[in-house]
Amino acid sequence: MVSPSLKKAFPTNPNRLRVLHTSDWHLGRSLYGRRRYHESAAFLDWLVETIDREGVDVLLVAGDVFDSLTPSTRAQTLYYGFLGRVATQTACRHVVVIAGNHDSPALLTASDQLLKALDIHVVGTVGDDVGSEVIVLRDDETPHLVVAAVPYPRDRDLRESTAGESAEDKERRLAEAIAAHYRAVGAAAEEALAGLPVRPPLVGLGHLFAAGGRTVEGDGVRGLYVGSLGLVSADIFPQNFDYLALGHLHQPQVVGGDPARRYSGAPLAMTFAEAGRPKSVSLADFIISEAGVTARPQVAVSTLEVPVFQRLERLAGNWDELAAGLDRLLAEAAEAWLEIDYTGADILGDLKERLEARVARSGLEILRLRNHQIVDRVLGVLNPGETLDVLDNDEIFRRCLEAREVPEDQRPELLAAYAELRLAVEGDPL
Repeated sequence: MVSPSLKKAFPTNPNRLRVLHTSDWHLGRSLYGRRRYHESAAFLDWLVETIDREGVDVLLVAGDVFDSLTPSTRAQTLYYGFLGRVATQTACRHVVVIAGNHDSPALLTASDQLLKALDIHVVGTVGDDVGSEVIVLRDDETPHLVVAAVPYPRDRDLRESTAGESAEDKERRLAEAIAAHYRAVGAAAEEALAGLPVRPPLVGLGHLFAAGGRTVEGDGVRGLYVGSLGLVSADIFPQNFDYLALGHLHQPQVVGGDPARRYSGAPLAMTFAEAGRPKSVSLADFIISEAGVTARPQVAVSTLEVPVFQRLERLAGNWDELAAGLDRLLAEAAEAWLEIDYTGADILGDLKERLEARVARSGLEILRLRNHQIVDRVLGVLNPGETLDVLDNDEIFRRCLEAREVPEDQRPELLAAYAELRLAVEGDPL
Protein backbone atom coordinates (compact mmCIF):
# COMPACT_ATOMS: atom_id res chain seq x y z
CA MET A 1 0.00 0.00 0.00
CA VAL A 2 1.43 3.36 -1.06
CA SER A 3 1.44 6.04 1.57
CA PRO A 4 -1.31 8.64 0.91
CA SER A 5 1.41 11.30 0.92
CA LEU A 6 2.82 9.72 -2.26
CA LYS A 7 -0.48 9.83 -4.18
CA LYS A 8 -0.48 12.56 -6.83
CA ALA A 9 -3.07 13.76 -9.28
CA PHE A 10 -2.48 12.24 -12.71
CA PRO A 11 -2.36 13.86 -15.10
CA THR A 12 -1.99 17.41 -13.79
CA ASN A 13 -4.08 18.66 -16.74
CA PRO A 14 -6.71 16.05 -17.76
CA ASN A 15 -6.43 17.09 -21.42
CA ARG A 16 -2.63 17.19 -21.52
CA LEU A 17 -0.01 14.60 -20.77
CA ARG A 18 3.67 15.52 -20.60
CA VAL A 19 6.30 12.81 -21.05
CA LEU A 20 10.04 13.29 -20.54
CA HIS A 21 12.34 10.94 -22.47
CA THR A 22 15.96 10.35 -21.50
CA SER A 23 18.49 7.52 -21.85
CA ASP A 24 22.10 6.39 -21.67
CA TRP A 25 23.05 7.77 -18.27
CA HIS A 26 25.91 5.26 -17.92
CA LEU A 27 26.15 5.76 -14.17
CA GLY A 28 29.57 4.68 -12.93
CA ARG A 29 31.37 5.51 -16.17
CA SER A 30 34.95 6.72 -16.08
CA LEU A 31 36.98 8.79 -18.52
CA TYR A 32 40.67 7.93 -18.65
CA GLY A 33 40.62 6.83 -15.03
CA ARG A 34 38.46 9.68 -13.69
CA ARG A 35 35.16 8.53 -12.23
CA ARG A 36 32.27 10.77 -13.22
CA TYR A 37 30.00 10.41 -10.22
CA HIS A 38 29.96 14.16 -9.60
CA GLU A 39 28.66 14.81 -13.13
CA SER A 40 26.04 12.08 -12.89
CA ALA A 41 24.87 13.38 -9.51
CA ALA A 42 24.63 16.92 -10.89
CA PHE A 43 22.64 15.69 -13.89
CA LEU A 44 20.19 13.73 -11.72
CA ASP A 45 19.74 16.77 -9.46
CA TRP A 46 18.99 18.85 -12.55
CA LEU A 47 16.60 16.20 -13.86
CA VAL A 48 14.58 16.12 -10.63
CA GLU A 49 14.31 19.92 -10.72
CA THR A 50 13.35 19.83 -14.41
CA ILE A 51 10.67 17.19 -13.89
CA ASP A 52 9.15 19.29 -11.15
CA ARG A 53 9.46 22.63 -12.93
CA GLU A 54 8.13 21.36 -16.28
CA GLY A 55 5.17 19.50 -14.78
CA VAL A 56 6.25 16.13 -16.19
CA ASP A 57 3.64 13.41 -15.74
CA VAL A 58 5.65 10.40 -16.95
CA LEU A 59 9.40 9.79 -17.10
CA LEU A 60 10.75 7.30 -19.67
CA VAL A 61 14.32 5.99 -19.34
CA ALA A 62 15.33 4.18 -22.54
CA GLY A 63 18.11 1.97 -21.23
CA ASP A 64 21.77 2.02 -20.20
CA VAL A 65 21.05 3.33 -16.73
CA PHE A 66 24.43 1.94 -15.66
CA ASP A 67 27.72 1.67 -17.49
CA SER A 68 28.41 -1.86 -16.28
CA LEU A 69 26.58 -5.12 -15.71
CA THR A 70 27.98 -4.95 -12.15
CA PRO A 71 27.56 -1.30 -11.15
CA SER A 72 29.23 0.02 -8.05
CA THR A 73 27.34 0.68 -4.84
CA ARG A 74 27.77 4.40 -5.45
CA ALA A 75 26.23 4.17 -8.92
CA GLN A 76 23.26 2.23 -7.54
CA THR A 77 22.85 4.75 -4.73
CA LEU A 78 22.60 7.54 -7.30
CA TYR A 79 19.96 5.62 -9.24
CA TYR A 80 17.71 4.59 -6.36
CA GLY A 81 18.10 7.94 -4.65
CA PHE A 82 16.94 9.64 -7.84
CA LEU A 83 13.90 7.38 -8.16
CA GLY A 84 12.95 8.07 -4.55
CA ARG A 85 13.11 11.82 -5.09
CA VAL A 86 11.02 11.65 -8.28
CA ALA A 87 8.38 9.61 -6.45
CA THR A 88 8.22 11.82 -3.36
CA GLN A 89 9.33 15.31 -4.38
CA THR A 90 7.76 15.86 -7.81
CA ALA A 91 4.35 15.63 -9.44
CA CYS A 92 5.60 12.92 -11.82
CA ARG A 93 3.14 10.04 -11.49
CA HIS A 94 4.93 7.21 -13.28
CA VAL A 95 8.45 6.19 -14.28
CA VAL A 96 9.16 3.48 -16.87
CA VAL A 97 12.69 2.07 -17.20
CA ILE A 98 13.98 -0.52 -19.65
CA ALA A 99 17.34 -2.30 -19.60
CA GLY A 100 19.95 -1.39 -22.17
CA ASN A 101 22.88 -3.48 -23.34
CA HIS A 102 25.05 -2.17 -20.49
CA ASP A 103 22.48 -3.01 -17.83
CA SER A 104 22.02 -6.24 -15.92
CA PRO A 105 18.33 -7.15 -16.38
CA ALA A 106 18.41 -9.18 -13.16
CA LEU A 107 19.80 -6.28 -11.16
CA LEU A 108 17.35 -3.73 -12.58
CA THR A 109 14.32 -5.94 -11.92
CA ALA A 110 15.43 -7.31 -8.53
CA SER A 111 13.42 -4.62 -6.71
CA ASP A 112 10.60 -4.29 -9.24
CA GLN A 113 7.84 -5.17 -6.78
CA LEU A 114 9.00 -2.50 -4.36
CA LEU A 115 9.38 0.03 -7.17
CA LYS A 116 5.87 -0.70 -8.46
CA ALA A 117 4.53 0.51 -5.13
CA LEU A 118 6.04 3.88 -6.12
CA ASP A 119 4.57 3.65 -9.66
CA ILE A 120 8.01 2.84 -11.10
CA HIS A 121 7.91 0.12 -13.77
CA VAL A 122 11.01 -1.78 -14.93
CA VAL A 123 11.29 -4.19 -17.87
CA GLY A 124 14.56 -6.13 -18.04
CA THR A 125 14.40 -8.65 -20.89
CA VAL A 126 12.44 -9.43 -24.02
CA GLY A 127 10.72 -12.79 -24.10
CA ASP A 128 7.83 -14.89 -25.31
CA ASP A 129 5.28 -13.10 -23.11
CA VAL A 130 5.03 -9.84 -25.05
CA GLY A 131 2.19 -8.77 -22.77
CA SER A 132 4.72 -8.20 -19.99
CA GLU A 133 6.25 -5.45 -22.14
CA VAL A 134 2.96 -3.55 -22.44
CA ILE A 135 2.38 -1.27 -19.47
CA VAL A 136 -0.91 0.56 -18.95
CA LEU A 137 -0.38 3.58 -16.70
CA ARG A 138 -3.50 4.38 -14.71
CA ASP A 139 -4.84 6.84 -12.19
CA ASP A 140 -7.07 4.56 -10.15
CA GLU A 141 -8.92 2.71 -12.95
CA THR A 142 -8.56 5.33 -15.69
CA PRO A 143 -5.78 4.59 -18.22
CA HIS A 144 -3.80 7.65 -19.31
CA LEU A 145 -0.85 6.18 -21.20
CA VAL A 146 0.14 2.83 -22.71
CA VAL A 147 3.86 2.09 -22.99
CA ALA A 148 5.25 -0.66 -25.24
CA ALA A 149 8.50 -1.09 -23.30
CA VAL A 150 10.99 -3.23 -25.25
CA PRO A 151 14.40 -3.62 -23.56
CA TYR A 152 17.64 -4.28 -25.41
CA PRO A 153 16.96 -7.26 -27.71
CA ARG A 154 19.73 -9.74 -26.93
CA ASP A 155 20.19 -12.47 -29.50
CA ARG A 156 19.91 -15.27 -26.93
CA ASP A 157 16.55 -13.95 -25.69
CA LEU A 158 14.95 -13.79 -29.12
CA ARG A 159 16.00 -16.94 -30.93
CA GLU A 160 17.99 -20.15 -30.81
CA SER A 161 21.29 -20.21 -32.64
CA THR A 162 21.67 -22.73 -35.41
CA ALA A 163 24.81 -24.85 -35.63
CA GLY A 164 26.97 -23.85 -38.55
CA GLU A 165 25.08 -20.66 -39.37
CA SER A 166 27.18 -18.08 -41.18
CA ALA A 167 27.75 -14.54 -40.00
CA GLU A 168 25.37 -13.31 -42.70
CA ASP A 169 22.67 -15.76 -41.60
CA LYS A 170 23.08 -14.66 -38.00
CA GLU A 171 22.68 -11.01 -38.96
CA ARG A 172 19.59 -11.65 -41.05
CA ARG A 173 17.85 -13.93 -38.54
CA LEU A 174 18.45 -11.60 -35.62
CA ALA A 175 17.12 -8.60 -37.58
CA GLU A 176 14.04 -10.66 -38.50
CA ALA A 177 13.53 -11.72 -34.88
CA ILE A 178 13.78 -8.12 -33.64
CA ALA A 179 11.27 -6.93 -36.24
CA ALA A 180 8.87 -9.77 -35.40
CA HIS A 181 9.11 -8.98 -31.70
CA TYR A 182 8.29 -5.32 -32.23
CA ARG A 183 5.29 -6.31 -34.37
CA ALA A 184 4.05 -8.61 -31.62
CA VAL A 185 4.48 -5.97 -28.93
CA GLY A 186 2.72 -3.38 -31.11
CA ALA A 187 -0.20 -5.78 -31.61
CA ALA A 188 -0.39 -6.49 -27.87
CA ALA A 189 -0.42 -2.76 -27.18
CA GLU A 190 -3.26 -2.29 -29.66
CA GLU A 191 -5.23 -4.96 -27.82
CA ALA A 192 -4.69 -3.05 -24.59
CA LEU A 193 -6.15 0.05 -26.24
CA ALA A 194 -9.21 -1.74 -27.58
CA GLY A 195 -12.48 -0.95 -25.87
CA LEU A 196 -11.29 2.09 -23.95
CA PRO A 197 -13.76 5.00 -24.02
CA VAL A 198 -10.97 7.42 -24.96
CA ARG A 199 -7.81 6.32 -26.68
CA PRO A 200 -4.79 7.25 -24.52
CA PRO A 201 -1.40 7.88 -26.15
CA LEU A 202 0.66 4.83 -27.07
CA VAL A 203 4.42 5.25 -26.63
CA GLY A 204 7.11 2.85 -27.81
CA LEU A 205 10.23 2.56 -25.66
CA GLY A 206 13.30 0.77 -27.02
CA HIS A 207 17.07 0.40 -26.92
CA LEU A 208 18.79 -0.55 -30.18
CA PHE A 209 20.57 0.84 -33.24
CA ALA A 210 18.22 1.96 -36.00
CA ALA A 211 19.84 2.09 -39.44
CA GLY A 212 20.72 5.63 -40.45
CA GLY A 213 21.40 6.68 -36.89
CA ARG A 214 24.15 9.24 -36.40
CA THR A 215 27.20 8.63 -34.24
CA VAL A 216 30.41 10.54 -33.63
CA GLU A 217 33.73 8.79 -34.07
CA GLY A 218 34.99 7.86 -30.64
CA ASP A 219 31.72 8.67 -28.83
CA GLY A 220 31.60 5.17 -27.37
CA VAL A 221 29.04 3.73 -29.80
CA ARG A 222 30.46 1.00 -31.98
CA GLY A 223 28.97 -1.71 -34.17
CA LEU A 224 27.68 -4.78 -32.41
CA TYR A 225 29.44 -7.08 -34.78
CA VAL A 226 31.49 -7.35 -37.93
CA GLY A 227 28.83 -6.42 -40.46
CA SER A 228 25.43 -5.18 -39.33
CA LEU A 229 24.35 -7.48 -36.51
CA GLY A 230 21.93 -5.65 -34.24
CA LEU A 231 21.31 -2.91 -36.81
CA VAL A 232 17.63 -2.70 -37.69
CA SER A 233 15.68 -0.84 -40.31
CA ALA A 234 13.84 2.21 -39.03
CA ASP A 235 10.61 0.86 -40.53
CA ILE A 236 10.34 -2.07 -38.07
CA PHE A 237 8.64 0.09 -35.47
CA PRO A 238 4.84 -0.19 -35.42
CA GLN A 239 2.96 2.71 -36.96
CA ASN A 240 0.52 2.81 -34.06
CA PHE A 241 3.16 4.34 -31.76
CA ASP A 242 2.27 7.98 -31.15
CA TYR A 243 5.80 8.60 -29.91
CA LEU A 244 8.91 6.41 -30.08
CA ALA A 245 11.49 6.93 -27.32
CA LEU A 246 14.80 5.26 -28.15
CA GLY A 247 18.11 4.81 -26.39
CA HIS A 248 21.52 3.45 -27.45
CA LEU A 249 22.87 6.25 -29.66
CA HIS A 250 24.50 9.07 -27.75
CA GLN A 251 23.65 11.89 -30.15
CA PRO A 252 20.13 13.38 -29.92
CA GLN A 253 18.41 12.82 -33.27
CA VAL A 254 15.15 11.97 -35.00
CA VAL A 255 14.53 8.63 -36.72
CA GLY A 256 13.45 8.57 -40.34
CA GLY A 257 12.77 12.30 -40.36
CA ASP A 258 9.84 11.98 -37.94
CA PRO A 259 10.19 14.29 -34.90
CA ALA A 260 7.95 11.95 -32.87
CA ARG A 261 10.50 9.12 -33.29
CA ARG A 262 13.81 9.93 -31.73
CA TYR A 263 16.86 9.22 -29.66
CA SER A 264 17.19 11.51 -26.68
CA GLY A 265 20.96 10.93 -26.62
CA ALA A 266 23.20 10.63 -23.58
CA PRO A 267 23.03 13.55 -21.14
CA LEU A 268 26.82 13.65 -20.67
CA ALA A 269 29.58 13.70 -23.27
CA MET A 270 30.88 10.15 -23.26
CA THR A 271 34.30 11.00 -24.72
CA PHE A 272 36.33 14.01 -25.81
CA ALA A 273 35.00 13.47 -29.34
CA GLU A 274 31.72 14.94 -28.06
CA ALA A 275 33.30 17.98 -26.44
CA GLY A 276 31.16 21.04 -27.09
CA ARG A 277 28.24 19.10 -28.56
CA PRO A 278 24.88 20.01 -26.99
CA LYS A 279 23.13 17.35 -24.90
CA SER A 280 19.40 17.24 -24.26
CA VAL A 281 16.34 15.42 -23.01
CA SER A 282 13.10 15.26 -24.98
CA LEU A 283 9.60 16.37 -24.01
CA ALA A 284 6.51 14.92 -25.68
CA ASP A 285 3.28 16.82 -24.99
CA PHE A 286 0.09 14.92 -25.81
CA ILE A 287 -3.27 16.58 -26.26
CA ILE A 288 -5.81 13.97 -25.17
CA SER A 289 -8.81 13.79 -27.51
CA GLU A 290 -12.35 13.50 -26.19
CA ALA A 291 -13.75 12.61 -29.61
CA GLY A 292 -13.82 8.85 -29.13
CA VAL A 293 -11.85 5.67 -29.19
CA THR A 294 -10.53 6.01 -32.76
CA ALA A 295 -9.10 9.50 -32.38
CA ARG A 296 -5.34 9.47 -31.86
CA PRO A 297 -3.85 12.13 -29.59
CA GLN A 298 -1.84 14.98 -31.03
CA VAL A 299 1.77 15.25 -29.93
CA ALA A 300 4.22 18.15 -29.87
CA VAL A 301 7.90 17.36 -29.28
CA SER A 302 10.56 19.69 -27.93
CA THR A 303 13.97 19.37 -26.29
CA LEU A 304 15.58 20.78 -23.17
CA GLU A 305 19.33 21.30 -23.25
CA VAL A 306 21.26 19.66 -20.43
CA PRO A 307 23.82 21.92 -18.72
CA VAL A 308 27.51 21.04 -18.96
CA PHE A 309 28.61 19.73 -15.57
CA GLN A 310 32.21 18.95 -16.54
CA ARG A 311 33.81 20.84 -19.38
CA LEU A 312 35.88 18.80 -21.85
CA GLU A 313 38.39 20.35 -24.26
CA ARG A 314 40.49 18.90 -27.07
CA LEU A 315 43.69 20.60 -28.21
CA ALA A 316 45.81 19.50 -31.17
CA GLY A 317 48.82 20.92 -32.96
CA ASN A 318 52.50 21.71 -32.60
CA TRP A 319 53.96 23.21 -29.44
CA ASP A 320 53.11 26.81 -30.31
CA GLU A 321 49.50 25.88 -31.13
CA LEU A 322 49.10 23.86 -27.92
CA ALA A 323 50.60 26.66 -25.83
CA ALA A 324 48.23 29.19 -27.41
CA GLY A 325 45.24 26.94 -26.71
CA LEU A 326 46.26 26.50 -23.08
CA ASP A 327 46.80 30.25 -22.67
CA ARG A 328 43.30 30.88 -23.99
CA LEU A 329 41.79 28.49 -21.47
CA LEU A 330 43.91 29.91 -18.66
CA ALA A 331 42.76 33.43 -19.56
CA GLU A 332 39.17 32.22 -19.24
CA ALA A 333 39.99 30.72 -15.83
CA ALA A 334 38.40 27.60 -17.27
CA GLU A 335 37.92 24.42 -15.28
CA ALA A 336 38.20 21.61 -17.77
CA TRP A 337 39.54 18.15 -18.48
CA LEU A 338 41.88 18.11 -21.47
CA GLU A 339 42.78 15.71 -24.25
CA ILE A 340 45.94 16.86 -26.02
CA ASP A 341 47.33 15.59 -29.33
CA TYR A 342 50.85 16.72 -30.18
CA THR A 343 51.26 16.62 -33.96
CA GLY A 344 54.38 18.74 -34.36
CA ALA A 345 57.45 17.66 -36.30
CA ASP A 346 59.90 18.30 -33.47
CA ILE A 347 60.66 15.52 -31.00
CA LEU A 348 59.89 16.88 -27.53
CA GLY A 349 61.09 14.45 -24.92
CA ASP A 350 59.86 16.72 -22.15
CA LEU A 351 56.44 17.38 -23.68
CA LYS A 352 54.50 16.04 -20.69
CA GLU A 353 56.53 18.10 -18.23
CA ARG A 354 56.09 21.27 -20.31
CA LEU A 355 52.33 20.83 -20.45
CA GLU A 356 51.97 19.98 -16.76
CA ALA A 357 53.96 23.07 -15.83
CA ARG A 358 51.73 25.18 -18.04
CA VAL A 359 48.53 24.11 -16.31
CA ALA A 360 49.89 23.89 -12.77
CA ARG A 361 47.75 25.59 -10.10
CA SER A 362 44.86 26.07 -12.55
CA GLY A 363 41.47 24.46 -13.11
CA LEU A 364 42.84 22.53 -16.10
CA GLU A 365 43.70 18.84 -15.85
CA ILE A 366 45.26 16.80 -18.66
CA LEU A 367 43.59 13.41 -18.80
CA ARG A 368 45.12 12.18 -22.04
CA LEU A 369 48.25 13.11 -23.97
CA ARG A 370 49.08 11.57 -27.34
CA ASN A 371 52.45 12.27 -28.92
CA HIS A 372 51.85 11.35 -32.54
CA GLN A 373 55.36 12.26 -33.57
CA ILE A 374 56.97 9.52 -31.48
CA VAL A 375 54.35 6.86 -32.12
CA ASP A 376 54.27 7.51 -35.85
CA ARG A 377 58.05 7.16 -36.05
CA VAL A 378 57.84 3.77 -34.33
CA LEU A 379 55.04 2.64 -36.65
CA GLY A 380 57.00 3.90 -39.62
CA VAL A 381 59.81 1.53 -38.81
CA LEU A 382 57.34 -1.38 -38.79
CA ASN A 383 55.33 -0.22 -41.81
CA PRO A 384 56.74 2.77 -43.72
CA GLY A 385 54.19 5.51 -44.25
CA GLU A 386 51.75 4.21 -41.61
CA THR A 387 50.45 6.39 -38.78
CA LEU A 388 48.64 5.85 -35.49
CA ASP A 389 45.30 7.05 -36.87
CA VAL A 390 44.85 4.05 -39.17
CA LEU A 391 44.87 1.42 -36.41
CA ASP A 392 42.04 0.24 -34.18
CA ASN A 393 41.37 -3.01 -32.31
CA ASP A 394 39.71 -4.70 -35.27
CA GLU A 395 42.52 -3.67 -37.61
CA ILE A 396 45.11 -5.11 -35.23
CA PHE A 397 43.28 -8.45 -35.29
CA ARG A 398 43.14 -8.36 -39.08
CA ARG A 399 46.90 -7.78 -39.10
CA CYS A 400 47.32 -10.89 -36.98
CA LEU A 401 45.32 -12.91 -39.48
CA GLU A 402 47.47 -11.58 -42.30
CA ALA A 403 50.69 -12.26 -40.41
CA ARG A 404 49.57 -15.87 -39.82
CA GLU A 405 48.57 -16.17 -43.50
CA VAL A 406 45.04 -17.30 -42.59
CA PRO A 407 43.09 -18.05 -45.81
CA GLU A 408 40.69 -15.31 -46.88
CA ASP A 409 37.63 -17.58 -46.80
CA GLN A 410 38.23 -18.36 -43.09
CA ARG A 411 38.64 -14.76 -41.94
CA PRO A 412 34.95 -13.71 -41.68
CA GLU A 413 34.19 -16.47 -39.16
CA LEU A 414 37.32 -15.66 -37.16
CA LEU A 415 36.44 -11.96 -37.15
CA ALA A 416 32.96 -12.87 -35.92
CA ALA A 417 34.41 -15.05 -33.16
CA TYR A 418 36.80 -12.25 -32.19
CA ALA A 419 33.90 -9.80 -31.93
CA GLU A 420 31.95 -12.21 -29.72
CA LEU A 421 34.99 -12.66 -27.45
CA ARG A 422 35.23 -8.90 -27.10
CA LEU A 423 31.57 -8.82 -26.06
CA ALA A 424 32.23 -11.50 -23.45
CA VAL A 425 35.18 -9.58 -22.02
CA GLU A 426 33.90 -6.01 -22.32
CA GLY A 427 30.13 -6.53 -22.09
CA ASP A 428 27.75 -5.69 -24.91
CA PRO A 429 28.97 -2.63 -26.83
CA LEU A 430 27.38 0.76 -26.43
